[in-house]
Amino acid sequence: MAKFRVAVIGSTGRGDYGHGLDAVWKSFDDCEVVGVADPVESGRGKAQERTGAATAWADYREMLEKLRPQVVAVCPRWVDQHRDMVLACAEYGCHMYLEKPLCRTLGEADEMLRACEMRHLKTAVAHISRWSPQLDVVRRLIQDGRIGDLLEIRARGKEDGRGGAEDLWVLGTHVLDLMRAIAGDPESCFATLTQAGRPVGPGDVRDGNEGLGPLAGDRVEAVFRFRGGATGHFSSKKSAGGSPSRFGIRIHGTKGVIEISSGYGNPAFLLEDPHWSGRAGGGWKTITSAGVDKPETLTATGYEGGNPAAARDLLSCIDTDRQPKCTFREARGAIELVLATFESHVRGTPVTLPLDAKDNPLTRLR
Repeated sequence: MAKFRVAVIGSTGRGDYGHGLDAVWKSFDDCEVVGVADPVESGRGKAQERTGAATAWADYREMLEKLRPQVVAVCPRWVDQHRDMVLACAEYGCHMYLEKPLCRTLGEADEMLRACEMRHLKTAVAHISRWSPQLDVVRRLIQDGRIGDLLEIRARGKEDGRGGAEDLWVLGTHVLDLMRAIAGDPESCFATLTQAGRPVGPGDVRDGNEGLGPLAGDRVEAVFRFRGGATGHFSSKKSAGGSPSRFGIRIHGTKGVIEISSGYGNPAFLLEDPHWSGRAGGGWKTITSAGVDKPETLTATGYEGGNPAAARDLLSCIDTDRQPKCTFREARGAIELVLATFESHVRGTPVTLPLDAKDNPLTRLR
């Protein structure tokens, strides 16, 4: 069988190559890395060596035109480049594996979706929790009623120096995507942003790091209502992170709790106790990829396991004409929750979803 022709787009100093999206293809027998593009010569040379790419280019558009790859890894973490890179890949009919977050606004997201869906392209975004076998087990446990009726989901970011709105964007999209994977589509959001304990106002809005666009707030409190009746909570406060990190979600039901951290292959935990305290039900049980209190068989976790799982799924979807586990449309749902958080704060009221605003609502505070 012919090999998949894969190209890599990076940007040294402006998002680089994400969390290993570039190097994963080199190990696949059915893939040939035909080119890597990076405007910075030193970074380009290192990337070519790391990925095993046959050629290296300063301009990704020229690479796409000359090589016509089937699959492109769009790697930079800086989201201000995602729209243009994705539209260029779509123009040449390339399927894509993209670093998260998807993009800066819902307007950009809809442009990207139209360009890809009209060409029937397969797209995957590196929210690697979606490919974790533990997530599949957690979903089955919920469906089987092990924690009763779903009541609420609590999520926190890493709450390091980026705590607050930056944490919501850069890391929160992981747990917001997990929240949607469990609870489905949201119908409303009510949120507040604060800076040093006071509500964020016009003087607080600045340009965020990593090309995020307008940003404000060292603390975020957001409440989402989902169509199935569950409530979701996201919170982040600068420099409030725990050790070990609380980065993940807790799923509360009428009969118990499930805890799952963000990432691929991390253990999850089940507490079958309606008190949510461990006073009944025998305490916490470990959820592995094999089930409850069963030995773990995964040999690779984190991005070392998640990127290969996501990339292999994308290639399989191209062959079988199905959708990856986290498409551009799913990733749009995560950034919609971020932007709904900003919209609710700007208006000072709950907002309904789907969100009408196509821009970053914080631009209206400037």
